[in-house]
Amino acid sequence: MAAQRGEPGRADWFRARTAWLRGRTATLREAPFLRRLAAQLLHVRVLDMATRLAAQTFLTAIPVLFVLAAFMPQEVRDSASDSLRTVLGLQGASLDEIKGALHPSGESSTTDTFGGIGILVTLLSATSCSRILQRLCEQSWHLPHLAGRLAAWRWLAWLLVWLTALLLQGRLRSGFGVGSGLGIVLYVITATLLWWWTQHLLLGGRVPWLPLLPGAVLTGAALSVLAWVSRLYVPHSLNRSVTQFGPLGLVFTLLSWLIVVFTAVTLGIGIGYVVAGQGRLARLLGTPETAPEDED
Repeated sequence: MAAQRGEPGRADWFRARTAWLRGRTATLREAPFLRRLAAQLLHVRVLDMATRLAAQTFLTAIPVLFVLAAFMPQEVRDSASDSLRTVLGLQGASLDEIKGALHPSGESSTTDTFGGIGILVTLLSATSCSRILQRLCEQSWHLPHLAGRLAAWRWLAWLLVWLTALLLQGRLRSGFGVGSGLGIVLYVITATLLWWWTQHLLLGGRVPWLPLLPGAVLTGAALSVLAWVSRLYVPHSLNRSVTQFGPLGLVFTLLSWLIVVFTAVTLGIGIGYVVAGQGRLARLLGTPETAPEDED
């Protein structure tokens, strides 16, 4: 009897709890910012876009390493090795694998093998990465695709600037010899500026500079946090994977980490659009008026 008397009370509690949750959900859906944010994330397709960017970036990195090893002077190879060691915290077996790719034996034969073919593959792979990133920016800002004849030079410009930035990461993280404190500040500023410029470049200047700033700040901040986390997580994971599976372990770990990185990039740029369109901030930044939920 006591159990029977308790069941109605428990049922009433569950009904009251369910009603409260429904009311709470309705309130969240009615909030303009949250509704726009949910619509934006569905429109951008965060995980799909991040996976595509990660896969293409990884495929681009392989021929880039071979071209650097075949054609670049020793100073550039050392800078690339130092940047990878600093950014990912590479050490031990994983660092040896990277150094082996950047400092191959038999350099003359490597140069012959990866002559014009190596450069061509690198450029094609890299421009594929640029095109996917351009698509992310266009989807985030709900703009039509920019024609290839107008965007081709932008893909190459983006590649060259980012390669230069990556080669300087080792010196940047150390504050150019001053200290890691300055290095952190420089990294945050540089990441924000690069993603600000990236959006403006790949969008073909169709969006003014100021509305793009929230997305750049969010992306730069997220990548700065991940850069710190990577130095704690990636080295141990890489060394364990390389020890157990050899070079394939390096592939799996780096690809998984790239998916995490580009998830942050996709979220930063996508959410930046929503933030830039909010009320007083939209008027301050001069954000173009659009309705993303009406376009899908």
